[in-house]
Amino acid sequence: MDEQAPNLNIDSDTDYHDVAVNTHDEISTQLSSSHPVVTDYQITLNFSDGITKQFSVAPNTSILDAALENDVPVLYQCRSGSCSSCLCTINDGDANTLDGESSTLLPSECSLGQRLMCVSQANSDCSFDLAYSSDVGAASVQEAKVFIDSIERIAADTVRLTVELADGYHMSFRPGQFMQINVPGVGLVRSYSPSSTDQDLPKMEFLVRLIPGGVMSTYLAEQAADQVLTLTGPYGAFFFREEHKRAPHIFIAGGTGLAPILSIIDTLRQSSGIKPKMLLNFGCAIPDALFCLGDIELREQWLPKLETRICVDREATEAHHLGNPVSPLQADDVADPNTVAYLCGPQPMINAATARLVELGVKAENIFAEHFVASH
Repeated sequence: MDEQAPNLNIDSDTDYHDVAVNTHDEISTQLSSSHPVVTDYQITLNFSDGITKQFSVAPNTSILDAALENDVPVLYQCRSGSCSSCLCTINDGDANTLDGESSTLLPSECSLGQRLMCVSQANSDCSFDLAYSSDVGAASVQEAKVFIDSIERIAADTVRLTVELADGYHMSFRPGQFMQINVPGVGLVRSYSPSSTDQDLPKMEFLVRLIPGGVMSTYLAEQAADQVLTLTGPYGAFFFREEHKRAPHIFIAGGTGLAPILSIIDTLRQSSGIKPKMLLNFGCAIPDALFCLGDIELREQWLPKLETRICVDREATEAHHLGNPVSPLQADDVADPNTVAYLCGPQPMINAATARLVELGVKAENIFAEHFVASH
């Protein structure tokens, strides 16, 4: 049996072709209204040196992935929302966290417009500010073999690991950035910031907190010098900002968060010209956990404008401030509105320090932070 043709109600003097076209247009309009066409969004990244990069990103797609596909020089590392290397600040548009992904950013940080590009999607055209210049992200990550020169116990739970690049390998980094070290035999990597500077290469020094049962702690406890490690880097958006080097500096370090701070202080010391006023608040839980006090005293001799305050949570002596490294901050520490602050340590310390510094008058955009997380 033949199928019955649809009733088009065609008048005798109506052209069939016109009716067919009009019917097709109506159907297309109905389909498009019920299934709107989704277009890509335009993303604008504004680097601190004035360079602007633009690219498109599809809905429900990582902004970082789209940036890398378009060869935009952005910083990144974990690509899972945990390291904050791809931190940016939205200044126009709407972007939120991708479904099924998580971010280490606090609700207060998100409310200030901070986003992690690796786990963020655009819901409109967006513009983001990056707190580094366009040449920073252009530096490629390198892999190098290093020999262990020494493993020195410098506190009850801290060692100084000194390594040297093997022949034929090169490494460069900005003070404050971190490296990943492959732990031999276990297939895991651990991240550490050099306490040394680029000028100390081919040698590098790391401050490593010893954690009972930790894979790196166990390896360092059982190994002698001359072992070979594989190191990759540099990573991270926490590093010395050259453009602020003449401004007063405040450094707040908890535990091995002192490592990148020492690198930044030494970079300021090695730079030409007048040195800025500097304040270092460094602390640990108890006096026996403190380390590098001799190194800090030496830097005080080299840098007359450097003031230091050593803090402990308990068992304080006359040489210590009782409390965490945030507690000694006072109004006189922020006499200049252009003061720059570098914070490195546990997340609660960073949160408290940020709030206190803003309260004292430090601009939020002049506060740079890196939280250290103990890894087993």
